[in-house]
Amino acid sequence: QVQLVESGGGLVQAGGSLRLSCVASGSFFRLNTMGWYRQTPGKQRELVARITSGGSINYADSVKGRFTISRDNAKNTVYLQMNSLKPEDTCVYYCNADVQPYVSPVYAQTYWGQGTQVTVSA
Repeated sequence: QVQLVESGGGLVQAGGSLRLSCVASGSFFRLNTMGWYRQTPGKQRELVARITSGGSINYADSVKGRFTISRDNAKNTVYLQMNSLKPEDTCVYYCNADVQPYVSPVYAQTYWGQGTQVTVSA
């Protein structure tokens, strides 16, 4: 079983910054792609950013140039640095990871964190 624990959410004024962290723990062979998603009530969960184990990165258009995703493989941790925050960034942010449980057979399972609230005031 794998647990993803997020931290770093909170309340910030527009234009401010926050840094989210997500640590993966438990028993597994490898963390593949890790990412951040966000969701507001009544809307679908949407991708914010994701990073592969090799370092390839994708961002949602709405956060390009403002958010930066990174990972520390030695610490099983993914980060999301959020700068120039806007009120429309207010959401619950979820960590996501594709995890390969064993050396063999080769397959991946998807895990989610519990979510962390980010609130940006105008």
